[in-house]
Amino acid sequence: MEMTPPIAIVLLNDSGRETAEKLQALYPEALIHGLSGRVRGSDITFQQTASHIQELFRAGAPILGICASAILIRCLAPVLKDKLVEPPVLAIADDGQTIVPLLGGHHGANKLAMEIAEALESHAAITTASDVHFDIAMDAPPSGLALANPQHVKGFVTRLLSGETIRLNGGHGWLTNSNLPFSDDGTLTIEVTTNVVHGGGGRLVYHPKTLSVGVGCERGTDPSELVELVKTTLANHDLSRLSVGCVSSIDLKSDEAAMHAVAGFFGLDARFMDAETLSRETPRLSTPSEIVFKEVGCYGVSEGAALSAAGPEGDLIIPKQKSRKATVAIARARHPIEQGQVGNMQGKLSVIGIGPGQDAWRTPEASHLINEATDLVAYSLYLDLLGEGIAGKIRHDFGLGEEETRVHAALDLAAEGKNVALISSGDIGIYAMATLVFELIDREDNAEWGRLDIHVAPGISALQAAAARAGAPLGHDFCTISLSDLLTPWEVIEKRITAAAEGDFVISFYNPVSMKRRTQLHAAKSILLKHRPADTPVIIARNLGRDTENVTFVALEDLDPELVDMLTLVMVGSSESQITTTNSGARSWVYTPRGYSGKMRSQPLKTGTEK
Repeated sequence: MEMTPPIAIVLLNDSGRETAEKLQALYPEALIHGLSGRVRGSDITFQQTASHIQELFRAGAPILGICASAILIRCLAPVLKDKLVEPPVLAIADDGQTIVPLLGGHHGANKLAMEIAEALESHAAITTASDVHFDIAMDAPPSGLALANPQHVKGFVTRLLSGETIRLNGGHGWLTNSNLPFSDDGTLTIEVTTNVVHGGGGRLVYHPKTLSVGVGCERGTDPSELVELVKTTLANHDLSRLSVGCVSSIDLKSDEAAMHAVAGFFGLDARFMDAETLSRETPRLSTPSEIVFKEVGCYGVSEGAALSAAGPEGDLIIPKQKSRKATVAIARARHPIEQGQVGNMQGKLSVIGIGPGQDAWRTPEASHLINEATDLVAYSLYLDLLGEGIAGKIRHDFGLGEEETRVHAALDLAAEGKNVALISSGDIGIYAMATLVFELIDREDNAEWGRLDIHVAPGISALQAAAARAGAPLGHDFCTISLSDLLTPWEVIEKRITAAAEGDFVISFYNPVSMKRRTQLHAAKSILLKHRPADTPVIIARNLGRDTENVTFVALEDLDPELVDMLTLVMVGSSESQITTTNSGARSWVYTPRGYSGKMRSQPLKTGTEK
């Protein structure tokens, strides 16, 4: 199920800094979005106010704008379409003393406004009629209750304000604890039921999420078969899909596409229990099976899962129903089901490259995956680079040299049903952790690892960052070579350097030196000088994307390996790589022409030339 993006605290001036920090303390997952040039030290920086706010709105992010209401109104007016799906948008005064919910009042904005007002001891300007008169937002029920006909709320409230009363069929504390005018002979009706009931201008229908759907299927079942079986079963028993609060099965099926398709149909995450948990439901099963027990270790998957999710007071209301390859059973709980309290999700491992360390160089995909993760696994420095954006998440810090232990831990955490982000700087697939993930999976043949949802997210690599800072040195064929001989024999590395030198590739040297390893870059330089000009430009890029970033150019003959450290990438141009300047010669750039021209370089390179 798609997760809601974190709250965006939009700060246009540093005058609202204190209020922004108070809001972030109230909502630790929130990120401060600061206008470039006006706001310092924000989590995310933006250049264009209107386009950035519109992007947040389209993504469904709750927006807390510390600015005038008019600014938000003008920015969002062009993208307003459907009030039934818009996220909360609040305008908050610089001093935090006035909070105005502008949009999404019944999708969390009114609630946010009241929470903020209470925390800041300020005033929430709530103008929604039902909130003001009846202390309830009728089209914003709590999470365990779904409104079937939100399009009728406006007319319903209008009649209430005219003095009509409500007859309540069924019940829910959210309704009965409000100031709504209930009466046994009310002219309006509110239905609270798991059955399909048609609403209208005088009838609102709410469905409590008390139905638990247990499913099972053969390996590789077409998702459409299981979805259709569940839909048909609900329809045949006059049950509303809006009352489904959980879809669950045995953990052996956690990687089965059909399971996730059914859960997605209801806007839920599939939940999974082990055989031991399902076995506890054996006395309550309607159709226990010895065959199922022999196959998976419990006497019923769909019925057991439905009952387990519904809790000890739940009832099996529809015993196992079958299609050709799938089964479904439905139980009813006494109270709305909190799916997060049922079993585990399919374990997810996101293998993420965060780039060289600069926020602006981190992809939106990487940020999204990190935001939705519960656990973060990385070398401590990489987690520190993420700053306050990971507040509230569980850190699993590892030191250098613990790569295999680190990956093993990430896989095991994901196998527990957690959403884990394994993080590396640069691109995690280039001399980093992604390869080790799949190597361990292949080597250890762990069934639980084999059922994980694995996602690899690329990042800007060190070679891309160095190239961008230098100009365009990768305009023609290039390669990367690691000079570390911890895992690769030096004879093999030397052969690759020679081949790359003979092939006239631009070469990016990763791991050029270490505290104990000082000779390899000297050897590489000697090999390269046999095959390309002595004045070939060399880019020395250190701490890319960080405050101490330093990029310099030297000629190949002047490269001093003793001035290079383990935080440096060394990029050696081809015989065609050239130098040009801008800003009246004050700024130098390296580029490699797309064609093999054989032209002389435009100017000689001086040792130590700054970028």
